[in-house]
Amino acid sequence: MVSQIFNQGLVKAKSLAAAAMVGGMLAVQPIPAAQAQGPVSVADLAEKLGDAVVNISTAQTVKAKRTVPLPEVPEGSPFQEFFEEFFNQQNRDDDRPRRVQSLGSGFVIDGEKGIIITNNHVIEGADEITANFNDGTKLKAELIGTDEKTDLAVLKVTPEKPLTSVSFGDSDKIRVGDWVMAIGNPFGLGGTVTVGIVSARNRDINAGPYDNFIQTDAAINRGNSGGPLFDMDGNVIGINTAIISPSGGSIGIGFAIPSKTATRVIAQLQEFGETRRGWLGVRIQEVTDDIAESLGMASASGALVAGVNEGGPAEEAKIEPGDVILEFDGRKVATMRELPRMVAETTIGDAVDVVVLRKGEKITLKVTVGKLEEAAEEVKETKDSGQGEDKVAPEETEILGMVLSELDDAAREEFSIEADVTGVVVRKVNPGSSAEDKRVQAGDVIKEVAQEPVSTPDDVKAQVEKLKKDGRRSALLLLSNQSGELRFVPVRIEDE
Repeated sequence: MVSQIFNQGLVKAKSLAAAAMVGGMLAVQPIPAAQAQGPVSVADLAEKLGDAVVNISTAQTVKAKRTVPLPEVPEGSPFQEFFEEFFNQQNRDDDRPRRVQSLGSGFVIDGEKGIIITNNHVIEGADEITANFNDGTKLKAELIGTDEKTDLAVLKVTPEKPLTSVSFGDSDKIRVGDWVMAIGNPFGLGGTVTVGIVSARNRDINAGPYDNFIQTDAAINRGNSGGPLFDMDGNVIGINTAIISPSGGSIGIGFAIPSKTATRVIAQLQEFGETRRGWLGVRIQEVTDDIAESLGMASASGALVAGVNEGGPAEEAKIEPGDVILEFDGRKVATMRELPRMVAETTIGDAVDVVVLRKGEKITLKVTVGKLEEAAEEVKETKDSGQGEDKVAPEETEILGMVLSELDDAAREEFSIEADVTGVVVRKVNPGSSAEDKRVQAGDVIKEVAQEPVSTPDDVKAQVEKLKKDGRRSALLLLSNQSGELRFVPVRIEDE
């Protein structure tokens, strides 16, 4: 039926092309057959790849404490003793450990060694993992390693003969509109084949710090997790991992981990049993249009450094708060969220060039990438906090919609500001001001204005006046909270 619809479309296209009009009217050009009909059938491809896709079943023992409340009965009732004995027995039974099972998908990448790939969330917490093959074979799987940040897991089985396996393709070459095919185990229905197209690329769905998912409209449901997303050459270009679904079923919005992201993680899990990611040691935030204007940038791009970890690679390379990282190891940093992935993918110990914008000037620094430890902070997004309670204090100065004063001992005690924090304290934020919109709050400390240090309210006023003379529409403030965590905030100055 599908091929009939596609072929009918091709006939119509050819008919339109033949009916070219004269007299200056538009002539329809013929559509190439490959563009018009897409894949007529994927039967041969599905038959070839199906044996490499496995159903993953897991089981784990959990303790479920469920208390059945005792009905209220009159004291001394003949039923009281009966109810107490019955419900106490029910509650004792409910304390017994229970076996919980789940289903997912996976695929073989090394038939000789029995290496299988799936999602971390498919096998997380499992006591037993079983790989179920198309021919009915069931093999116990050993967990080699997992990575929560990319939701990947590597399993190993011991087959009696080599397994059918598949290879990874290059996800960077896949384009929006290309045909893709998913094979998996939705709702326990193993060997299910669905076809669609790549709907979008580089999707960030807030699943982790390295999101760059392939979006597809190929039907993906519960149980497809961990299964492969193939291109039309039979290469795995993605690992199905998530869907958007208000109903719980497929609505044509599914997401797959790109093979480029997965292959590096999988190789490390096989070799080390863990991931080894690069570490820069900075806290970053998005360069908004307001921040870009404050820094004199032509457009918003890069990652703004809000803080530098003590003793980290960035500190050793002399990267400073206020720098905008524009390039990392020869690659442009178009948006903030691209930098963590670039750093993580860099080999530990490599010395790379980092181009930063500092006070309007581009500077190239050499950074030796460190190793991200679980306890260490990776490249981290800094977010604003909420609005706090207003305070009133003597010797106040109002500017930029804020009431400011010097940071003396009384202010430190009043706002619980740590001793190593310096600058000008914000005592009050006026309702409706730009500062309120940017969620500046009482107790914040202004450390810099337009990348110049300030220690008194007069310093703040002087910097704002200078910005006004230069025609700037906003002032970029470097703020510290009470504990010393930094963030940049652009505040409008048009009304000053």
